[in-house]
Amino acid sequence: MGTTPRDKKPPTMGVIIPVAEGEQPWTPEELAEVREQLHDDVVAFEQKFLAAQAGLAELLTLGADTAGRDPADVGSTNFERDQEVSLAANARSVFEQSELALRLFDEGTYGICEACGRPIGKSRLQAFPRATMCVACKQRLERRA
Repeated sequence: MGTTPRDKKPPTMGVIIPVAEGEQPWTPEELAEVREQLHDDVVAFEQKFLAAQAGLAELLTLGADTAGRDPADVGSTNFERDQEVSLAANARSVFEQSELALRLFDEGTYGICEACGRPIGKSRLQAFPRATMCVACKQRLERRA
């Protein structure tokens, strides 16, 4: 689905991820753990996305012919379809975020805020490895939405 060489696990030696002021530098073990988490998320959410897409395709096929069906059954089918659409969209979003973060990690630009260019922060990345913005920039973005 994506273009990231997911199975290739480059060594984390020499990888430098910036940290926020007052944070300790990343250890090689922490870097390996973050990369493994991103890799695992890419694999897991790609599978979830594909499964959700398959479920949606099945519902669309079954729900295409509503002639002569009970309105409650049609409503139930529509509800299930909407749920599958939502699940597929969420899985795809998390998959794409994870794939982007993994690519940035492998390119050596992971941990830099895409909005302001400052470090995202080690504690934020450990809690949310897919983050591409620092807390301040993400909050500004969410306020505008």
